[in-house]
Amino acid sequence: MDTAPAPLAALVQMTSGIDPAVNLATVDRALAEAADRGATMAFLPEMSLLLDRDRQRSVAHIAREVDSPWPAALQAMAERHGLWLHSGSMPLLTDDGERRVNRSHVIAADGSIRARYDKIHMFDVTLPSGENWTESAAYAGGAAIEVVDTPLGRLGLSICYDLRFPELYRALVDHGAEVVAIPAAFTVSTGEAHWHILLRARAIETACHILAAAQGGTHADGRATFGHSLAIDPWGAILAEAEAGGTASDRDYRLTIAPVAKEASARARQAIPLGRSRAVRAADL
Repeated sequence: MDTAPAPLAALVQMTSGIDPAVNLATVDRALAEAADRGATMAFLPEMSLLLDRDRQRSVAHIAREVDSPWPAALQAMAERHGLWLHSGSMPLLTDDGERRVNRSHVIAADGSIRARYDKIHMFDVTLPSGENWTESAAYAGGAAIEVVDTPLGRLGLSICYDLRFPELYRALVDHGAEVVAIPAAFTVSTGEAHWHILLRARAIETACHILAAAQGGTHADGRATFGHSLAIDPWGAILAEAEAGGTASDRDYRLTIAPVAKEASARARQAIPLGRSRAVRAADL
């Protein structure tokens, strides 16, 4: 009988700002602590390296991936600290330079990039709080789902607003996902209303571990984000949760560690066989 301890995931909650160098230094410190605490893989939040709603000001920092220094910097950190790393996401230009993409990278402990994912669903909303966000004005949505093998299991990729589209997570499961990353920069109002509910629902309906590293606090560009990074098991139980973030500065982070038991997904799917029931019902229609 295998009694090896479950591998540990480290969720890095940040208050990323408008200076990528400061954000990279924060990530480096967080990864050093994650490695010291025995984590196998670390997860960053959405827009971990640059969070700036002023699109004119951010232009100087954003380039095509082939020209950007950011992926290489994270690859070097992963290798130096001996960790697998999920980058959360970063803003990059499309290959033709005409639009931006919100892109995640999965980086192995040897520094190699194992997967990329461009956020599919654009955050175009007008909230009851009065906030208006039009992500599609600058960003192009991705067109492909991504699942990649990692030491934590087969990892499905998504970003923030994708959380509200359960059909994406069903597709990730159909491609073998056992763990799902959902890096985010949720607003405070939507976070208070929906963050915990939606994340637990995605865990339960997919029988996957959910690892959601979040932005949290008051940012240099004036926005406030919800925080509460969460690790959730395939039965919907919260394994670990970070504090909200409060008045954290750009140089702060909160590290949350959670075990990812590889057998938990199989147990949940055996107890409630949603895949089998769905196939039977589809055959009847």
